[in-house]
Amino acid sequence: MPFLEHLEELRWHIVKAVAGLLIATAVCGAYSTFIVQDILLTPLLKVGLKPQVLAPYGIVLLYMQAMLICGLILSMPNTLYWLWRFIAPGLLPKERRYISAIVGLTSICFFGGVAFGYFVLVPTALEFFANFETENIELNVSIDRYVSFLLALIFGSGLVFELPMVSYFLSKLGILTPAFMRHYRKHAYVAILIIAAVITPSPDAVTQLLLAGPMVLLYELSIFISKFVNMKRERAAAVEEAGQGKEGSP
Repeated sequence: MPFLEHLEELRWHIVKAVAGLLIATAVCGAYSTFIVQDILLTPLLKVGLKPQVLAPYGIVLLYMQAMLICGLILSMPNTLYWLWRFIAPGLLPKERRYISAIVGLTSICFFGGVAFGYFVLVPTALEFFANFETENIELNVSIDRYVSFLLALIFGSGLVFELPMVSYFLSKLGILTPAFMRHYRKHAYVAILIIAAVITPSPDAVTQLLLAGPMVLLYELSIFISKFVNMKRERAAAVEEAGQGKEGSP
């Protein structure tokens, strides 16, 4: 495919992904009150903290952010689908048949990460912060800072939970091996701590470790996935080589 046609195809895939995002955001707009009151603010209210709006337009901005956040999450399967459709020409014909399954598994990993961030990371971090409140110091939370905090944790968790899928496909292509991942395990742990520090919006070590812990477990899981894929690929190559040897023998 010529380079310009490749760019044109990429442009249309992006347009379709953005269209899915806009539709999902519009749907979330119909339930914006429920999203704000029963989803976004619930973790904060459960630990006894009350959000504050520090600008006249704060409430409007909050509802717009809520719509966009939920729109991004809900439209992720559509975004992943068009991403894989763009990658599909570089795959083997038998691999293209599994695009729907790939999108499904990738979406499950992402939603699993989002759920982990919302139900585990966010409440634990908020509980930790709330315990620092003293008799003479009242902890008040700016709503825009809270939403940024929430978004960073749940989206960061969603992306981190894609690590096993990334490991699978890189191993499938022969780029990644379990030996390589074991050799650079210590380097990976340092990188994980750096990534956790970048993703988490707060500078405290507790929130960073809460995100780094699952990343370490996912890295170890990715080693086993890579080992399984490489063993399967080597076995298939050995069978194919044996078949060619039989055909070439007199």
